[in-house]
Amino acid sequence: MKTNKQGFTVVELLVYSGILTVFLYVMTNIFISVLDMQLESETAGPVVQDSQYILSRFTYDIGRASSIVTPAALGAQTTNLVLHIGASDYTYVVTNGNLLLTSPSGSAALNSYGTKVSNVSFRRYGNTNGKNSVRILFTLTSVASRSAGPDSRDYESTIGLK
Repeated sequence: MKTNKQGFTVVELLVYSGILTVFLYVMTNIFISVLDMQLESETAGPVVQDSQYILSRFTYDIGRASSIVTPAALGAQTTNLVLHIGASDYTYVVTNGNLLLTSPSGSAALNSYGTKVSNVSFRRYGNTNGKNSVRILFTLTSVASRSAGPDSRDYESTIGLK
């Protein structure tokens, strides 16, 4: 006589449970890795983009400036920069972590909401009768924080009048 038993044995259930546990462990690790990469991108992306924009804006404005008003003396170092462009002054200053540009058309932040600007320094270089240049130093720090902390990078450039 043949009996028809339906269901799973304890051994089969243990094997399936073990396979499911390994699968869930691997999927959880993959998910955590994806989240870490996303967070890394959220912290590094704005810092890189803002630095490129800020340095491009400095290069553009200093290149078309007729003179450097502040810092006034050769070798002088200040925390703000004033350029004379056309008939107007353009002022760069850091306020509450934002690099502000004040021009005849108004005032605007050059960094995004995803970064903070700090440690800004402008030093004037050049010859007495020659074209002057400005050495620019600043630090950009991401607002978002990853497991290792916020992304913070120092930037330095020297740009001359044309």
